[in-house]
Amino acid sequence: MKTLNMSLIEDETFEKQDYTKNRLPKGDYEYCTFLNCNFSEGFLSEIKFLECKFIDCNLSATNITGTSFQDVTFQDCKLLGLRFDMVNPFGFAVGFKNCQLNHASFYQLELKKTRFINSKLKQVDFNTSDLRASIFDGCDLSQANFENSNLEKSDFRKAINYTIHPEQNKIKGAKFSLEGVVGLLASYGVEVEI
Repeated sequence: MKTLNMSLIEDETFEKQDYTKNRLPKGDYEYCTFLNCNFSEGFLSEIKFLECKFIDCNLSATNITGTSFQDVTFQDCKLLGLRFDMVNPFGFAVGFKNCQLNHASFYQLELKKTRFINSKLKQVDFNTSDLRASIFDGCDLSQANFENSNLEKSDFRKAINYTIHPEQNKIKGAKFSLEGVVGLLASYGVEVEI
């Protein structure tokens, strides 16, 4: 373990840990991997994660108020109801692959170039978010909320079940599949047969 002081933890792997009762110690975690850990309904507030990976972890309903996620990836994780809108926005950069993010909130966050891959994003709050050039590849966006969001140059070609109101969002240069155009017209009460 490379520890320079009590608050800096580098290049550590945390495996099969249960942080639901005993919280992860506050500090700066850099280049760490969290593998099959349970943080559900626990506390990660005021912790800094830099270039860390969360793999097969449960972070559902975890308190992440003031937490810093800089270049952090989540793979095969449960992140149900997570309030990303409460994190420290400085340097916020995340990516998701094969994750469950249902009921999460990204309200007013800058999410430029964020990659959402094969993830469930049902009833997620993206209102007033900056999602420019983000990718939603293989994602289910059922009842996800997009209002006053910047979706310019975002890629929705392989996403399903989204409803986006063109006049309530910036969508210039965004990419949609022919089947997905239905999600742009739903607010007009138009029926489209493909």
